Amino acid sequence: MVQHLLLAMVAAPLIALGAPITTLLRAATPDVRRRLILPILHSRLLRVLSFPVIAWLVFAGVMWGSHFSPLFDAALENPAIHDFEHALYLGAGLLFWWPAIGLDPSPWRMSHPVRTMYVFLQMPQNTFLAVTILNSTVVLYAHYATTIRTWGPSVLEDQQIAGGVMWLTGDILFLAEMAAILAGWMLHEKAREAVADRRVDRERDAIRVREARLAERLASEREGR
Repeated sequence: MVQHLLLAMVAAPLIALGAPITTLLRAATPDVRRRLILPILHSRLLRVLSFPVIAWLVFAGVMWGSHFSPLFDAALENPAIHDFEHALYLGAGLLFWWPAIGLDPSPWRMSHPVRTMYVFLQMPQNTFLAVTILNSTVVLYAHYATTIRTWGPSVLEDQQIAGGVMWLTGDILFLAEMAAILAGWMLHEKAREAVADRRVDRERDAIRVREARLAERLASEREGR
């Protein structure tokens, strides 16, 4: 559970904040950019997957689907499937966080209030999933049910601890990331105010110049009379 949370809710947003697409475009050769990277970035599939509603649903679907499907048990038995599951968490996380906090250009750009709501609405489904695991009275995964262990908590207690970790840590991470979005919103508003102030100052300077020129012209006309 800790691995899954780190991949989807720590690594993914940090990668999104690192602007990986911009870095990749700068590092790639012009031929690679033209033939490979840009066609993928401009593809209809990526445009659909990066649409915020779709990205939100993919993230939630991966979380629920991986925990309540044969994939979880298969990942515990097969290292290749386990790696695929981790890639799934990271990929879904990147899709989810890209429109919310990503610094790379996106086909879909949301305002800061919408970004906050976008992340906030993901938190209840994470909480509900965690509570479902926490309150389960049976072991959900055959791999653990058949594991014989003479130390530590029982398999059911271990599963309940995992649900608690998902609930508490997941909610803390969502709240922290919403706080980061709100902080970014405030910085954005300050930057907009600074731009607006500079524009007003330029307009005032232009008015003063016109007034000075008008005063000079009127003075010249009076002298001519």
